[in-house]
Amino acid sequence: RPILLQGHTRPLTQIKYNGEGDLLFSVSKDQVVNVWYSHNGERLGTYNGHIGAIWTVDVNSTSTLLLTGSADNTAKLWDVQTGKCLHSWEFKTAVKRVAFSEDDTMALAVTERRMGYPGSVVILSIKNDLDAEQSDEPINIIYPEGSKAMIADWGYLNKYIITGHEDGSVVQYDWKTGDQIKSVHPHTAEITDLQMAEDRTYFITSSKDKSAQIFESNTLNHLKKYMTDAPLNSASITPVQDFIILGGGQDAMQVTTTTMRQGKFECRFYHKILEEEVGRVKGHFGPINTIAVHPDGKSFSSGGEDGYVRVHHFDEDYFKFKYPELH
Repeated sequence: RPILLQGHTRPLTQIKYNGEGDLLFSVSKDQVVNVWYSHNGERLGTYNGHIGAIWTVDVNSTSTLLLTGSADNTAKLWDVQTGKCLHSWEFKTAVKRVAFSEDDTMALAVTERRMGYPGSVVILSIKNDLDAEQSDEPINIIYPEGSKAMIADWGYLNKYIITGHEDGSVVQYDWKTGDQIKSVHPHTAEITDLQMAEDRTYFITSSKDKSAQIFESNTLNHLKKYMTDAPLNSASITPVQDFIILGGGQDAMQVTTTTMRQGKFECRFYHKILEEEVGRVKGHFGPINTIAVHPDGKSFSSGGEDGYVRVHHFDEDYFKFKYPELH
């Protein structure tokens, strides 16, 4: 049975485990950042300060600093332990995605293209000393041409930044120069999530075109594709078994006209190599907006349009699961 985390009054936008996996951070449209113990769902505390919907959250590798991005046009840096806001970066538009670099010395913030302002990927310098003065001056700003960037993350060893776009394209940037290195167009609709594998050498994207796909980080070579029958909002790679977990469902606007079964609000498990669906986990009363897998691969969490986070611990059978051999 999943642990139900009830700490938000509005739809979830992103959930994130820390490096050890003992903490789970959740953000939603209700302006609250929550942190939970992942093993029992006990709420540790909240980070209060944003005055708009919070779109995104990330935590550094030592679990000392937390970064959030919001519709109030700010990205905020927090002391994980005390909940104190250490710094606030102001932008012209909403911050849709934040991510720490692998060595924690930088972070990226994806800003929305709106009201005449171009969307951008802003590279921020991060000092990992809680008492340090953080710099407002970005290291660099990338202005993606063409379709706007929805989502981004760091490739491995901080070599590149990889962005997912509204038109379904995936682009690799040199963050030092801001130059576009490679671009592919694998999806036919908006890319809704982009999550790196543990070692960042490959990543998975989910899209409103009802598919999720895996690519190599360095080359953007296409490796795998998983087809579903509903628009996807999130995709995650499991570290222990060869599975990927997908979540989505129809837009909230259409949910009222369909029953729960038709709404397809389930986390779907696909075999990573064979691209076949192997199981589903039901539970949410609305589309699944975000999925995260525990770093040890023994549990995963999903956050939904219904305002709940559900933490699922896998039972023994999951780890013994072998896909029937292909003859």
